[in-house]
Amino acid sequence: MKRAALLVVAIGVLSCVGDLTASPEADRQASPIFDIKLPPDFRDWRVISVAHEAGNLNDFRAVLGNDVAIEAYRNGKVPFPDGAIIARLAWKYVSSAENNKAFGHDQSFVAGAPINVQFMVKDTKKYASTNGWGFAQFKDGKPDGTAKLDTCSPCHAPAKDNDFVFTHYAPTP
Repeated sequence: MKRAALLVVAIGVLSCVGDLTASPEADRQASPIFDIKLPPDFRDWRVISVAHEAGNLNDFRAVLGNDVAIEAYRNGKVPFPDGAIIARLAWKYVSSAENNKAFGHDQSFVAGAPINVQFMVKDTKKYASTNGWGFAQFKDGKPDGTAKLDTCSPCHAPAKDNDFVFTHYAPTP
C-alpha cells in the first residue's frame, strides 16, 4: 500500500512540473551569491527521488538530476563530479477529491500550488568555500532574492559523508 501511495504522489508531483517553468527571460537571470542561472532543460532531467516533508514545510518534493548527477547516483560515485546539478522542486500538497472518489475514501494528495525550485551545482573550484557546491532558489521562474542562500552550505553539513547531499537515489520498485 505504501508503494502505491508513493507512486500516486510521484505521478501527481511530476505531472505538475510544468507549473514551475521559467519564462524565456528568466533563464538569463542569475541567483544572488552563487550566480547560478535556471537551467532551461531541468524539467527533462531524471527523477532521483520524491519526498513529502511534514511539519512547517508540509510540501511534496521531486528531486531531479542532470546527466552528470544521475550517472554519479547510479554508480554510487561520491564525491559528485563537477558539473553535477541536483534540482529540488516543491509544491504545497492538497487533497484530491477526484482520486479519493476512485479509492472510496480520503487518502490521496496531489501537488497543489508551486513553492519554488532549488538547485545544487557542483563546481569544486568556483564554490570551494561552500564545500564545492553552489546553491540557487527560483520562484515563478525568477531568482528568489529573499532566499538565504548563505545558509545552504551550513545546513548541508550533516550530509558531509554523502558529499553534502541529503537525497539518496530512490530504489526501483
